[in-house]
Amino acid sequence: MFEPAAEQIAKMRLDADAGRDGANRAPGVQPIISGDGRGTLRQGADGLAGFISAAGEQDQTAGALSGGWLGTSGAGPADGGLIGLTGGDGDFGRPRFDQDIRRGGYAWWYLDAISDDGAHALTLIAFIGSVFSPYHAWANAKAPAEPEAFCAMSMVLYEPRGGYWAMTERKRERLSRSCQHLQIGPSGLRWENGVLTAEINEITVPIPRRLRGRLTFTPSRVHNRQFMLDAAGRHRWQPIAPAGRVEVAFDMPGLSWSGQAYFDSNDGDAPLADDFATWNWCRAEDGGAIYYDVQRRDGTEQHLALQIDEAGMRDIAAPGLRDVAKTGWRVARQVHADAGSEPVVLKTLEDAPFYARSIIQTEIGGKAKKMLHESLDLNRFSKSWVKFLLPFRMPRL
Repeated sequence: MFEPAAEQIAKMRLDADAGRDGANRAPGVQPIISGDGRGTLRQGADGLAGFISAAGEQDQTAGALSGGWLGTSGAGPADGGLIGLTGGDGDFGRPRFDQDIRRGGYAWWYLDAISDDGAHALTLIAFIGSVFSPYHAWANAKAPAEPEAFCAMSMVLYEPRGGYWAMTERKRERLSRSCQHLQIGPSGLRWENGVLTAEINEITVPIPRRLRGRLTFTPSRVHNRQFMLDAAGRHRWQPIAPAGRVEVAFDMPGLSWSGQAYFDSNDGDAPLADDFATWNWCRAEDGGAIYYDVQRRDGTEQHLALQIDEAGMRDIAAPGLRDVAKTGWRVARQVHADAGSEPVVLKTLEDAPFYARSIIQTEIGGKAKKMLHESLDLNRFSKSWVKFLLPFRMPRL
């Protein structure tokens, strides 16, 4: 029953990869480099109702969308596990799209943004060695896999009347990268003169629609602090630019907006599930603070709290963790909150079997804080039934 839809999605993806964009490209939107060759869709059903909640689904309150993202942002250690300062904590930081990635490992670059009016949001993640790919996980279970063979450009738009989700995995032949550019199929990132530009040309699931446009992110300040996530130093996180401005212009769907954005990167030498059990990550909506709390496989924990302002990035004290309501998939969520206060989940943006992304209202230091929050359960991700579901949202060319 799914064959016609699958054929339609496959044709749309192949046309995008081959650069057949037609006359519908937004004015001024040009590809970073030319599209690469064709591929064959690995067959699977193209929809799964209820697997991930509709964008903008609300838990308690109605109103404009306040934020959201897709994809994990990273973690930091409790013991001051700072492992890199190249050029200092200032204007010398930048992404390195050509970095070495070991077999079995990964790297990703993550951006989330919220429009100034709160009505729109997005997340963009470029994966080399896609950490939440069932195909990558199955390959790693046999032997450390080549990360370049499992690449994806994940793009999610959250709109007042619905959302757009795209995450097609591609092989090594559709990857091109240098120090300042990264191309995965027909979509790419470029870092030039301290500005990140993304050109997106993808096909959404479960309903096949073209997702095509450009976004430009200008950081307020760039940081070079890199943190070790585990005791062995196999996983690393760099909050490159926790605050900045984004300009968004898409012709499919037709929209344009400006807003606040956040940009970071992660890389590692082994699958995430090998070294981590769960984590909770959140950042203040204005980008001024980041909190990350990780449960490691060896039973230890790490807790990171950072303040980001004009003076730079510094460690701060954090109040204790408080439980908030579990998701529909029973994924636990915790957030920092002052003693005696009651944090509230305002919206659940994504609700999947092993992760959740939410907007949570909390109180820290006597001040109300609206946090963009993420919970990840890698114990759940490791279940075979979860990996069976993932291709419905993550098709592979």
